Amino acid sequence: MNYQIQHASPADAEVEPYDLTALNANLSGTPYQNKFHYYPTIPSTNTHAMQQAAAGAPEYTVYFADEQTAGRGRGGHTWHSAPGSGLYVSVLLRPRIVPADALWLSLAAGLAVREAVLQLTAILIPPLATPLAPDLRWPNDLLLGTRKFCGILTELHAEATRVRHVVIGIGINVHQQSFPPELSALATSLHIETGRSWPRQQILVALLKSLHNQTAPLSEPDAAPAARLDLIERVEAASTWIRNKQVIVGEGSAEGPFRGTTAGLDERGFLLVDTPSGLRTVLSGGVRAAPPQ
Repeated sequence: MNYQIQHASPADAEVEPYDLTALNANLSGTPYQNKFHYYPTIPSTNTHAMQQAAAGAPEYTVYFADEQTAGRGRGGHTWHSAPGSGLYVSVLLRPRIVPADALWLSLAAGLAVREAVLQLTAILIPPLATPLAPDLRWPNDLLLGTRKFCGILTELHAEATRVRHVVIGIGINVHQQSFPPELSALATSLHIETGRSWPRQQILVALLKSLHNQTAPLSEPDAAPAARLDLIERVEAASTWIRNKQVIVGEGSAEGPFRGTTAGLDERGFLLVDTPSGLRTVLSGGVRAAPPQ
């Protein structure tokens, strides 16, 4: 598929429709073909996907929408999902993993988003003066500069020793030119960062292909150990947050807020933070840049 992204006015961005026939054709030969469900508006693609998964929907079913009225992020946060402004998509997987390994899927999804943005950035016409370089904030946020443009919510239904299904929800801010005052210092979009439109359909195609490439090896018993080691290396290389970053870990942390310096990922993909009281492993909880002391 040849990508070409041109300048567009705000009005152009507001009326950018999905072409479902072309979308299916562009994903011919992938496991997603003929498994798309599109909604002009929906409360939450993740909520709907989890319901459909429980009802027996097949693996690699894709649910995406023009608008979410109750979009959800990690930790019970809402996700600003204005009509026609972002890419709101949830993908149903049935991986052969144990529940403790679900973090790998979130890390792989972050790399998939980054790869999709980099692919499109490389072929912009005319080229960007400064290519976009998405930064990964463990475990599942993507930033441009200091502001977030993508969030990932991974939800699963599992038994003690196996995962029955996983839904990976991805929200990417694409066309937004501004955000509510309470979000303006925290959120950004591809349009805000580049001053041009980004076709959501082409982002979706690149994202789904990359997501499959990133996640499929994690579900193959023979390939999974090497895939995990490779994933750790690539996440660390793609993130300024994994090593030597002064952070505060607080939201959702069972042990309460603490401050320290990031020291890489452990063999399970969890974040290590060096603190005055010793090395700590972050199993959950929001990670934010620490203000200077």
